[in-house]
Amino acid sequence: MSSPADTWFECASMLSVADLVALGDHMVGRNELATLDDLAAAVRPGSRGARTARAALDRIRVGAESAMETHLRLAVVDAGFPEPALNIDVRGDDGAFLGRVDMAWQEHRIALEYDGDHHRERETFRNDQRRSNGFTVNGWLVIHATAVDLARPAVLFERLRRAFAERAGRTRRA
Repeated sequence: MSSPADTWFECASMLSVADLVALGDHMVGRNELATLDDLAAAVRPGSRGARTARAALDRIRVGAESAMETHLRLAVVDAGFPEPALNIDVRGDDGAFLGRVDMAWQEHRIALEYDGDHHRERETFRNDQRRSNGFTVNGWLVIHATAVDLARPAVLFERLRRAFAERAGRTRRA
């Protein structure tokens, strides 16, 4: 039976770099199926998929909690934005817990949330709105993205550009 890291490498000949990164993010994430070192050790130079695996290794991060979050992070970074922190707890100025965000640039107080279809359910939507309001009153700008934004990201990237431009002169410690 293959180890999780070996399985990841075996997938390298069938997946795109982005999909292999998403699989790697899952493996090194919350479930801790493998470490980055395990994945690196599983790469067999000269084997089919080795080039894809090496390219993916540099982009795998601990902290992503879904494949769509990974794809969003990769798109944002590929568009020239700084690498965000992943799935961090955000606290208000008074230290109160505001919520956990998918991605954040803490020094700018910008958060990026990937909203899958389950965010359209009534109670989830209401909770999301309540959370976003809490972030806003504590000086955070929360940008929401969906699968449509990933398919056609120009509008999302423009929102992020404007957010960074707006926040450029007033960075602060998170």
